[in-house]
Amino acid sequence: MTRIPTKQEVLDWISANPTLTSKRDIAKAFGIKGADRIDLKRILKELEAEGHLEKRKRSYRDPDRLPPVSVLQVKAPNEDGDLFARPLEWHGEGVEPIVLLITRASDPALGEGDRILARLTVVHEEDHNYEARLIRRIGTNPRKIVGIFRKGAEGGRIVPIDKASSSEWLVPEGAVLGAKDGELVEAEQAGPKNRMGLPRARIVERLGDPTAPKAVSLIAIHQHGIPDDFPDKVIDEADKAKPVGLKGREDLRDMPLLTIDPSDARDHDDACYAHADDDPKNPGGHVIWVAIADVAAYVQPGTALDREARKRGNSSYFPDRVVPMLPDRLSGDLCSLHEGVPRACIAVRMQIDADGNKIGHRFVRGLMRSAASLNYTEVQEAIDGNPNDRTGPLLETVLKPLYAAYTALKKARAVRQPLELDLPERKIVLSETGEVTSVAFRDRLDAHKLIEEFMILANVAAAETLIAKRRPLLFRVHEEPAPEKLESLRETAQAAGLNLAKGQVLQTRHLNALLNAAAGTEDAELINLTTLRSMAQAYYNPENFGHFGLALRNYAHFTSPIRRYADLIVHRALISAHGWGKDGLTEDEIMRLDETATHISDTERRSMMAERDTTDRYLAAYLSERVGNEFSGRISGIARFGAFVKMDETGADGLVPVRSLGREFFHFDREAGTLMGSDTGLIIAIGQRVTVRLTEATPVTGGLELELLSIDDQALPRGRGHSKRATRRKAVSTKRKKDKIKRKVEHKRRQR
Repeated sequence: MTRIPTKQEVLDWISANPTLTSKRDIAKAFGIKGADRIDLKRILKELEAEGHLEKRKRSYRDPDRLPPVSVLQVKAPNEDGDLFARPLEWHGEGVEPIVLLITRASDPALGEGDRILARLTVVHEEDHNYEARLIRRIGTNPRKIVGIFRKGAEGGRIVPIDKASSSEWLVPEGAVLGAKDGELVEAEQAGPKNRMGLPRARIVERLGDPTAPKAVSLIAIHQHGIPDDFPDKVIDEADKAKPVGLKGREDLRDMPLLTIDPSDARDHDDACYAHADDDPKNPGGHVIWVAIADVAAYVQPGTALDREARKRGNSSYFPDRVVPMLPDRLSGDLCSLHEGVPRACIAVRMQIDADGNKIGHRFVRGLMRSAASLNYTEVQEAIDGNPNDRTGPLLETVLKPLYAAYTALKKARAVRQPLELDLPERKIVLSETGEVTSVAFRDRLDAHKLIEEFMILANVAAAETLIAKRRPLLFRVHEEPAPEKLESLRETAQAAGLNLAKGQVLQTRHLNALLNAAAGTEDAELINLTTLRSMAQAYYNPENFGHFGLALRNYAHFTSPIRRYADLIVHRALISAHGWGKDGLTEDEIMRLDETATHISDTERRSMMAERDTTDRYLAAYLSERVGNEFSGRISGIARFGAFVKMDETGADGLVPVRSLGREFFHFDREAGTLMGSDTGLIIAIGQRVTVRLTEATPVTGGLELELLSIDDQALPRGRGHSKRATRRKAVSTKRKKDKIKRKVEHKRRQR
């Protein structure tokens, strides 16, 4: 009879022979044959039950050791430039192993989030346990899902909170991470989707109660993968930063530079001052100073701060929070141009003539001290004759000269004719606990326009300086609209009885003529929206393709380095161009400008989508108490599955599903942008005035569902759509369900 090995002998063999771990290999190693295999099978089962072994298909391995060939996820480089990776097949107890990637010249470039198959070697180094060599790259980050976890008998399911997604995800029992039923979770795809059944996922983070008011922006942050925690190394660098002194800088501390921002501004990165030009060669001209926080003095190339800022690309702004590009020690303190405090800056002195044309400029690296931190409303009220204690002493000497310079700039703007869209911006007002108290439209004051014109002028000066000095930079590019989008705009204009000239090189003045013709008519909002949708999206590029919307040949972002990485690149380029120090643009950065431009254009779009989704969710929460109410609005979009309506009161967009329009078939005409009923001939088209009833509001997804009641003041054809009685029953039922859920949630909170 063959001697059966002990459990320890089996474990020792598997540890020493990680590539020979099938039951057949183990039996062969110990000479076990025939009926004795039953005893070996029993031992392996016991070791598996005790947690000493983990079965992987037909082989066994020690769960406290990584397999010799593993799937890894690449992490961001550390401060020394070394690449480490997270082992995705680690299921052991204790501290996760640290894996260092050993790359070869022939290996492809690897970046954070890449998934690779690698061969591992056990080592006993001070800072890592394994060394990995690439076999092949198998993909980037898996698809991420943010949703509500619903516990089941064996694991559970995730119901997505993305209104564009209808598919649920199956979570196996070993991948729930302790999540509770009804909890908001973040998960990632676990393997390819099966032909039959739901796709599989594993939960990677529990995000808490989805009904909590301040969870709204948190959902968007996680859903769009916006980094919201700074690594310790980044915080450490920021905390060690010291205020910059006057050495090597121009002293601007006696100049009455002002910051003018929203009343709830979290940082102040730009200041301005203007006065009449005393140069006799420039009668009626003005001198405008724009000073910008010198972020480059604190965030230098190659540091952890710089890598994190580039990774984020920009700050993201939500109604209840900001996810900043830089830690608060910099964004809210050392780089913020606070009133009465010396701050490092890069400033530009610009001369304009009486007609607002820039006739000269020069840049300096200076030290300034803000004379006052004001908000737009109080500045405008002072100019309108109602100064307060803060603006009164500055009215004649500082504020009025600013407006005089702005008046001149308006003349140049009128000649240049940048695109003049009139689209009011929504403002969501929250209570201290995070509930929406009101939805209003932001005021558009001359004070806003003044700062905007000053910043545009400074951005032009930055671009022109770097072009003249032949220095690489990132331009802000906005290309002409695509021909097919212009044709769509032209058709919309014709349907409204308006005209957009054809057969000529399109300029912004042609679009402004159309917008002016529509102004004051019931089609004004439609024409503005359609014009906006016809525009190409602005982006960053080392090559200069001009800025169509602003009607400018040379344009770069210079004025917001606290919240945009592109501006920091321009600051460094200016430092190099003027020889101001060693913290300018490096050769490595210049080589990566294309890559950086693409990356920060992507992060900008990511933030825009997250901010938009957050607004949608807040609006859905605000309107959830008004299910069953009627609203006026306008058809803003047409799709095969229904019509989108922008409601007048809040600017919220809701969907009228095609299924709710009746039993007839609706033909979708993509080119015309219409839905047409097969029986009634009813045509639903972009721009029509409508009355709708809100039938469903889902705060967790931001979805609004509407019922169409009338088009252009005409009731829908009789017999089409749901009856009013049925609609009311549905609305009342929906409201009762939501009230019941809210009572349960409130009861749970009180119990806590």
